Amino acid sequence: MPHDPAAILACHGQRAPRYTSYPTAPHFTSGSGSSLQGAFIETLDPKEPVSVYLHIPYCDRLCWFCGCHTKHTLRYEPVARYVDSLVEEIRLFRERVGCRLPLDRVHFGGGSPSMLRSAEFHRLNDALDEAFELLPDAEIAVEIDPSDVTPETLEGLRLIGLNRASIGVQDFDPDVQAVINRPQSFEATRDVVTALRAGGLCTVNIDALYGLPRQTPERLMRTIDQVISLEPERVALFGYAHVPWVKTHQKMIADADLPDEAQRFADARVSAERLIEAGYQAVGIDHFAKPGDRLARAAREGRLHRNFQGYTVDECRTLIGFGASAISRYPGGYVQNAVPIHLYKDRVAADTLPAEKGYGLSEDDVVRAYAIERLMCDFSVDFADLDARFGAAARPAIRAATLKLATDPFGLARLEDHRITVSETGRPFTRIVASWFDAYLDEGGVQYSKAV
Repeated sequence: MPHDPAAILACHGQRAPRYTSYPTAPHFTSGSGSSLQGAFIETLDPKEPVSVYLHIPYCDRLCWFCGCHTKHTLRYEPVARYVDSLVEEIRLFRERVGCRLPLDRVHFGGGSPSMLRSAEFHRLNDALDEAFELLPDAEIAVEIDPSDVTPETLEGLRLIGLNRASIGVQDFDPDVQAVINRPQSFEATRDVVTALRAGGLCTVNIDALYGLPRQTPERLMRTIDQVISLEPERVALFGYAHVPWVKTHQKMIADADLPDEAQRFADARVSAERLIEAGYQAVGIDHFAKPGDRLARAAREGRLHRNFQGYTVDECRTLIGFGASAISRYPGGYVQNAVPIHLYKDRVAADTLPAEKGYGLSEDDVVRAYAIERLMCDFSVDFADLDARFGAAARPAIRAATLKLATDPFGLARLEDHRITVSETGRPFTRIVASWFDAYLDEGGVQYSKAV
């Protein structure tokens, strides 16, 4: 029988991290980024493949629901000048490393990377080619707003070798779109999907949201059916994160227009059921993929991973973030670039890598990060595996999670044969179970998004 979300959230807390990293970004330390990045770079193996994330923090409109670091602009000149800085940062990194690292994945995120014109894609492609050695089967992914796409955009995407497009939809209902400031017709989206697939090399994933203002179950199901009709290889079904204390533009969304926890829970469940009925495999807590897709295969084979872009097949231990606010993940910890665009550009102009915040992982952090990732990906953590990998260092995390499990009256997870496994009915609350391994959850007064 399904759990009562209100009772569970009342017991365990209303909010929890999304665990795209551990520790999460609010726990990074200001002022430590530069020294940590220097130390992390020194440890890089020049033969080990890395991933790259490029952040484009501009949009030609600001959607009220957005939780990203982005800036509204109606002129292209600031975007082109920003790319100047991005190209220079890539050069500075290459000089600091001293070699061209093998590159297995590139992800353009934002903001709206699809705002870039062909010339800027060309410049970034050249900069990456000078700094890295692109591997033959590398994945090149770009987040795309269909309203930005022109023939010149498509030319630029072909130039960089795009082979995975991530298209934001959110909701196709005009009333919902009006209150989140995201006008986007189904027809325009369909035409962009068709154009991207014309070359035959690009797979498509689509992002949809539940929990949006004025989003009724009927409107949401209509959107899900329209998404299915586009036949994307992957669908990400996210719950809208209403955090107006962090993103002040979300104050444009009235609390009264938002569904309550019970409705969010029901909407997530029926949307997932509709996608599974259409032949998609559930992947983690909020992704769906066609059974033959690499993401679905990785989930079945226990090779799924999770990073700042969500669920991924990316096995690189190092992810290098370029651009304002971009976060890098090294084996030893995290580094985040300066968030304000002007500060980011000033540091790059001074021939300085623009790292601002950082976090060096302790042995205990590494244990807990691994356990949380496996829970988020596999819904299970094997204590024998933890012990084999980390020895005595794993015991505090195991004890903490076991104590939390013993006080859970809802059976969100079970302990059998030295393994914690999230129950079938507990899977919508996986973030809560993962938080049992989080040593920082109650520190610093950090407020997270809704746990469901």
